[in-house]
Parts: sequence; C-alpha cells; structure tokens
Amino acid sequence: MRAILKKTLALSLLCGVIYSCSEEFLMVPPEDSLTDASFYTNDAQLMAATSTLYNLVWFDYNDKASYNIGDFRGGTTLDAWNDRDNVEFKTTASTIDNGVAWRAFFNVIGQANTTMLNIRQSESSELSEEVRRTAIAECRFMRAVAYEHLVMNWGPVPIITNNIDLLEDPLSVRRHTVESVWRFITQDYLAAARDLPESRTQEGRVTSWSAEGMLSRTYLTRAGVAGAGGNRDQTYLDSAKYYAQRVIESSGASLLPDYADLFTVPYDNNAESLFSLQWAFASGEWGSNNSVPAYLTPTGALGNGDGWGGAKGATFWLLSLYEGFEQIDDITLQGRTVDSRLHATFMLPGGYYPELPYADANGDLAVGYTVPEPGGDLATTVDFAAYKKYVVGRLSPTEAISQHYSHDTYMLRLAEVYLNYVDAAIGNDDATTDPMALDYFNAVHERATGQTVEDEVSEMDLLEERAKEFAGESRFWYDLVRIHYYDPEFAYEVIGNQDRGLYSIEPDNPTDPTQWTIQHISWDANRFFNASSANFRLPLPINEISSAPNLLEEPVDYEF
Repeated sequence: MRAILKKTLALSLLCGVIYSCSEEFLMVPPEDSLTDASFYTNDAQLMAATSTLYNLVWFDYNDKASYNIGDFRGGTTLDAWNDRDNVEFKTTASTIDNGVAWRAFFNVIGQANTTMLNIRQSESSELSEEVRRTAIAECRFMRAVAYEHLVMNWGPVPIITNNIDLLEDPLSVRRHTVESVWRFITQDYLAAARDLPESRTQEGRVTSWSAEGMLSRTYLTRAGVAGAGGNRDQTYLDSAKYYAQRVIESSGASLLPDYADLFTVPYDNNAESLFSLQWAFASGEWGSNNSVPAYLTPTGALGNGDGWGGAKGATFWLLSLYEGFEQIDDITLQGRTVDSRLHATFMLPGGYYPELPYADANGDLAVGYTVPEPGGDLATTVDFAAYKKYVVGRLSPTEAISQHYSHDTYMLRLAEVYLNYVDAAIGNDDATTDPMALDYFNAVHERATGQTVEDEVSEMDLLEERAKEFAGESRFWYDLVRIHYYDPEFAYEVIGNQDRGLYSIEPDNPTDPTQWTIQHISWDANRFFNASSANFRLPLPINEISSAPNLLEEPVDYEF
C-alpha cells in the first residue's frame, strides 16, 4: 500500500506541472502546497485541476492494462506471443500489468480524494459554490469508476477517502467487503448524479446523465452481488432499468447512425459518448497522451513511428459469433457477415479502409488502406483479424508521433445503457419478451446488422451482442464478472468454451473478398483455458502485499 501512497501523493503534487495545450479543458493551475487553503483561487483554476482526472491519472490503466484485462481476459481479443497471462488465466501476483492496473486505479482515487480536500479547504471568495459542487461531483464520479474496476478485478479492496490521514499509518490499511465497496460506489455515483450539471460545462466533461448511466451499470451488477442461489436481486434490477430508461429517454444522447463513425477521425465526444477519457497530443510530453494506438496498430505502414500490434486481434471464438460465418469443421470457419461491427473493429485480409492514411511501399503517404493477404500455408502461418478499432493510421507529425495520440477512450457509451436495460429486463429468466427491452436491443442490433429480433432476447443473445458491440473497448471481462457474482459456473462455462488459440485468415479474393476462410494453426493445441474460483479474480500485486501485509487479512465492513 505504501507503493500506492507514494505515487498518489506525487500525482497530487504534480497537479501544477501537468502538460497544457491550446485546449482550455487541458489547462492546469500553478503548482502549490498540497493542503494550502488558497490552493484554488478561482473557478478557472479549479476546473483546470479536475481536468487531470480525465487523462493523466488514467494513463497507466489505459496504456496496456485496459485491454490486457478487459479484452484479453474477457476472451474477445488476444496477443499471440506477449501478454499471455490474462489470455490464459495465468496472471500472478508478479504479473506486471496486474500491478500497474492496481496502482493506476488507486492513483485516480488519490487524486480525487486530494482534490476534494483542497476544494473544501479553499477559502477564496472568487470560487463559486456551483463550481465547487461540480468539481467535487467530478471527483466522486472518477473515484467510483476506479473502485468499480478495483472491486470487479480483485474483490475486497481498501476504501480510502483521505490519503493524508493514510500517510500517518499506512500499515493499518484493511480490505473492505465487496458489498461495502459496491455501496460506496453507489453513494458516489448518486452524489455525482445530484450535483453534476445536465449539460457539459466543457467538451468531454461528465454530466449528471453520465452518472445515471453508470448507476444503470452499478445496480445491474449489485443485483448479482446481493443475489442468492443463482438469482439476482429484483430491487436492484428495477433500479438498473429505471436509470437506464431515464438516460435513454431524457438525456439527449443518441446512438450514432453508423457504428464505424464511432472510431473514425474525428469521433471524440460524439452524441453517443457519455464518458470518455480525454487525451491530448503533446509532442514530447508524456501522460496526457493516448499511447494505446501504438500497441494496437498492426503494422508500421499505418503507424506513426510505432504500429506494434500485428500479433493482436480477435479471438477465434469472437469471430465465430458473427452471423454469416459457418463452422465448416472442428478447425474452420468460413463466410462473411452483414454485421458492420466486424469491419469497424477488426481488419480482415482484403478489407478496405478509405479513411486510413498509410505509408506505401515507397514510403510515400497514401490514403485508402487495403489489408494485405497473408503469405504462406493457411494451416501453419499465423495471421489475425487485427485491431481496427482505435487505429487511426499514419498522421502528420503535428497530429501524432510514436505513442502520442489525442483520440479519446470510451468508458461508457449509450449503447451499453440500452443493453443494460435489456439485461435487467431478462433478470432471473432465460429471456425477455418485454417490448421496450426488444426495442432497446434492436436499436443496437439493427444499427450493426440491419436486422431486428422479433420475439425475444435470450441471455446468450445479449451476452454475444455485448461481445460484438464492445470488443476492443475493454468491457467484456466486466460482463463476465457481473455474471460471476450470481452464477460463477456459467461464467466459467463461457470462458471454457472460448477458443483463444492461433489461427490464420485467407480471403477468396485479395482485393475484393466475398468470403474468408479462418482456420486453426495446426501446431497450436493450446486453445482453451479454464477459469475457476482459484484463478478468476486477479491476485493482489506482490509489491502491495509486501508493503501492507494487512491486505491479506479477512476483509471487514466499511463504516459509513
């Protein structure tokens, strides 16, 4: 825990030297004393201070831990050679990204706590009560998001509300029960929903509707936490429906007509985004930039001095979910799909992307990228449906350099809120025929496929829809965790049936394919991995255990 405290305190002190740029949202106040009562002297300084909660403190999570946990562990994507611990459910207390993610979430909590402390101690008459209230609500919102990720990944975790007090006795830190943490999260989101404005005060800022969208997610999850015997708590399911419907019907947010537009330039802060991390391109600076495209872009031709994602891509299991691909035999899929999410999320050989700039064979800049056909034998040469989502292509040096991008990261889209309602409507049944739930499901499904579901939506229909809708957005693992709360055996079954092995893809036409053949790599027999109570949760990072051995004690209820 001391490792957390040192870093969170350092981040709090850094609030005056974080990178600034021409966008007002990313400006920051001067460096000052941690607890000086005049730390924030006016509204502009306070708004600038809370802007760091949208980027810098999330950097370590976003950099690699996001997709390592949310997608690799969830089974929607994989890396063939690296970062295998989460793919294979072999994550240990020493796995690097495990410790990085843990510390990243506590960084967010530490920054939020310290910012709130400084706001409450500020005596400046130029600081309006409205901005104070909004800023504190932003802090509570971000703290809730961080705790949501912590409790879902590690189970019982310490609830920390004052990092200054904690410095005096860090070894006394104890974990708190899962039920306590979820109650704490709910209280923070409820406070944020009450005190945040309905409309954004600046582009990218969260609103009361962002918090209510998170409450739809929170109550849906708590229904399983409070459930028993494989059933979810109906009161929480009803609350999830209530908040989801409010956001869908009253927030003014809307689904973009074309799914692919969500991930093309410019897509930031669109009508569907309820909460996104806000990144800035700052040449030579580090922390407010988005580094993820560097690791996902499959080739240097599309990169900006990077493009290291050639071994990352969709899992064989996920590809099998797209309607139109048929299982020819035990090792082969063949076909194509009308589901536009496949083309927008992953690059199949022969796929054409008119919006992507790239470096051609001569190194000259061109626009309109065609994914090359793999060479070699289909059964033995590894090739993937590589990432397209969050890949923006070769840009000018004034827009991007290696690992420095400005494009935002979705944390909550309206599409999820639609599906949260459907999930709550299914409740403890196998399916729902609720007309409103069908309408909400079809709003998401029809956008991608042009087709509608007429009679009912089953639990598996919904789960597979979530997998396709949010693949590459670090969400599917958390869907599995939500299921695990009330039906762990079903969660283990889903994971055990996910083919996470190596494969290759061959188009029938390298420039204008009408179908693809996707086949297992003959020498890879390591395709399925088992989850159980022994390895489902992430283990506490070894550095934190050595610094705070009390983390190994039995969790206690938090005193509210």
